[in-house]
Amino acid sequence: MTKKDYVRKIAMLFCILWLVSPRHICAQDARLENIIVTNTQQDLLLYLNVEDAFPPKIEKAVNSGFPAEFSFFINLYRVRGLWLDKQIGDITATHTLKYNNLKKKYIVTRSWQGDKPIVVSTFKEAQKLMTEVDSLIIAPLKNLKKGNHYQIRAKAELSRLTLPFYLHYVLFFVSFWDVETDWYAIDFIY
Repeated sequence: MTKKDYVRKIAMLFCILWLVSPRHICAQDARLENIIVTNTQQDLLLYLNVEDAFPPKIEKAVNSGFPAEFSFFINLYRVRGLWLDKQIGDITATHTLKYNNLKKKYIVTRSWQGDKPIVVSTFKEAQKLMTEVDSLIIAPLKNLKKGNHYQIRAKAELSRLTLPFYLHYVLFFVSFWDVETDWYAIDFIY
């Protein structure tokens, strides 16, 4: 076997391993939708939904007792043309989902609503609560100047909660159910 054939076989092996890797197989087309930026008399608000974020493997894992956590990363920038954009706000909101097997109830907590537990009976209700952000305060309007160009950048990421160290060896497959969206940008003039 020549060196060229050897390199070709190694490259083909890497391509096959990449194609059948759990990360690639579980890849999701999760995306942010229905993104709305609005305001009250005092605050700038954000509404959004995450679509296609719960494949059957994640639903099965949650129903087996594994907690899930959504993190929403939201940044507010003042767009300055030729200069670098100035970051005005940086928010990380988290939603946590746990299933109580004894009571057959789902418990959802949202950090931006004071981590008050919301208890629901069905996975569909829990999924809706996990994937929705409504009336999230991005910044007080007093921090914005009228007529300026602003941009909100948002991303959502679903990942398992940290397990005890010894469970990482037994449950190594759980790390393959991480799902995240691309960054989305919304431009507006205040």
